[in-house]
Amino acid sequence: MERKKIGDMGEKYALDYLKANNYEIVKVNYRSRYGEIDIIAREKNTLVFIEVKTRTSDTYGRGLEAVDIKKRKKIRLVSLNFLSEYCKPVGDFRFDVIEVNVAKGNVKELVHVKNAF
Repeated sequence: MERKKIGDMGEKYALDYLKANNYEIVKVNYRSRYGEIDIIAREKNTLVFIEVKTRTSDTYGRGLEAVDIKKRKKIRLVSLNFLSEYCKPVGDFRFDVIEVNVAKGNVKELVHVKNAF
């Protein structure tokens, strides 16, 4: 399965998971000149910026490990751009990572790390 399809499958599964857990989806694949945030959602009064990492193996490390300092900085810049663009009072906000592990085209595990950084 090609990387784009795997990534899309992981994001769709993450969206389904979030909806099932009462998150309101605000924006998917928000882009700015600084980069992209996979999912922006609201959990009660908290705006949540979510990076989704989908993996077929841990040969090159877990998805969570791929959200390194450089990636975190980029996500923060994009989130600040989003906040300035939509400048509505948001209350609290946080950064989460969802790791989706797949095997043979099926999701075998989802790990949701709240307040990951």
